Amino acid sequence: MRVSSHFLVAAAAGLRLAGAITLNVNSTASIKNASSTIAYGLMSLYQNNQSSTATTAIGTLPAPLYWWEAGAVWGGMIDYWAYTNDSSYVETTQQALLAQVGPDNNFMPPAYDASLGNDDQAFWAFAVLTAVEYGFPVPAGNSSTLWLDLAEAVFNTQWPRWDTTSCNGGLKWQIFSYNKGYDYKNSISNGGFFQIAARLAHYTGNQTYVEWAEKAWDWMRAVDLIDANYNVFDGTNDLINCTQVDHTAWSYNPSTLLYGTAMLYNFTNGSQLWEDRTTGLLAAAANTFFSPYRNATNVMYEFACEPSNNCDDDQYSFKAYLARWMAKASVVAPYISGSVTTLLTRSAEAAAQSCSGGATGTTCGQKWYVGGYDGSFGVGQELSALETVQSLLLLRGDVDSSHRYPLTSGDVHVQAADTNPTSTFSIPPRTTATGGSTAIASAPSSTKSSVADRSCRLSINTMSTWATVALPIVAGLAFGGGLTGFAR
Repeated sequence: MRVSSHFLVAAAAGLRLAGAITLNVNSTASIKNASSTIAYGLMSLYQNNQSSTATTAIGTLPAPLYWWEAGAVWGGMIDYWAYTNDSSYVETTQQALLAQVGPDNNFMPPAYDASLGNDDQAFWAFAVLTAVEYGFPVPAGNSSTLWLDLAEAVFNTQWPRWDTTSCNGGLKWQIFSYNKGYDYKNSISNGGFFQIAARLAHYTGNQTYVEWAEKAWDWMRAVDLIDANYNVFDGTNDLINCTQVDHTAWSYNPSTLLYGTAMLYNFTNGSQLWEDRTTGLLAAAANTFFSPYRNATNVMYEFACEPSNNCDDDQYSFKAYLARWMAKASVVAPYISGSVTTLLTRSAEAAAQSCSGGATGTTCGQKWYVGGYDGSFGVGQELSALETVQSLLLLRGDVDSSHRYPLTSGDVHVQAADTNPTSTFSIPPRTTATGGSTAIASAPSSTKSSVADRSCRLSINTMSTWATVALPIVAGLAFGGGLTGFAR
């Protein structure tokens, strides 16, 4: 696994525990100002739109970051535009999205075939779906349906890949058979497909999308990528007919599903089935990815790698998607909004406090529960802080009304979500464990560092030990800005 270059050079950025971004969570102006500062820091790390940039690299991020994460960034910047009404980065975002559509306009640029997975393609589809749902401007000279056309093109390349030759279905992680990981069927690829289908169903009203979303969910549940308690695990392997599961828990897996279930809850006018699934996913995520220590209640963290100090460049960004999709889900399924607001408000406060590093004193760190900047910085850290802080604007309703509730096409009339629902959701009590500890033979972690660094790939006959969903019980750790007390 590649060591993060961002962490290695953290000392050069300097550690600052004072001068964090000011955030008053009760002030719209303060939230916008904090979001603006973080967005500027994030965009300062984007260099691939200069006159000297190769055409294939426009819209992407510098190595060692992978192609998919750039798509995630542009989705976050569309959120930023929609929530703050700041158009500073609109043209940059438009250029980036269109630069990577590929020759078939389905976000499959040949330059990135060597690491192209269904999940990678999905993150670019998420971005253009957000453009559809918020009415993001279409560049002059393009069809008014540009963003929708691109999202549907991704869906139309993914559903034919539904593989029934093993495991009775599912999408493989990798698209091309010559890529390592081709035999892995993981939650982020199948969950991404599920979310795309659910959002297209909500926008277009096309029942075919609903059917595919249901098929993806049912398959994930059948192979226990989603367990009976709505914990979502990393993946399984078609070489063993998906008979074992890698129980690693990453925050982006349940959150990817969560926005999809909330959209279908809304699309079906509050069906009990999709309510139960939305509630279950949120409860499991709240139990697993928040409150790492007694003095860090409701603070978000990446359970499988943060406490053990071994997150990679992909994983630094995962909290961004948890915040993003929790907030969006609470708009279309408002019965969860109270608990989501509680979790994200405290996390936003902690994230802003972490943004106290670098020469400007506003660079964001990774660990939000240490009371300040922890020395780790990069695109993933900035994106995670941005999505969490700016989500407060969506939760408070302090955005343009046309950007808060996802749009639908002209002939689709989904009943607006009840802002005073009869159902309610409360943050569940913490449990000591929410999952099993079975490791899967030969299953690579489905983050892109495993694809590129082939020397770190476990052989097909090797059993690997993975972090499992078992919540730590830690007492008496008072960090107060310090970095002591961590153990593997």
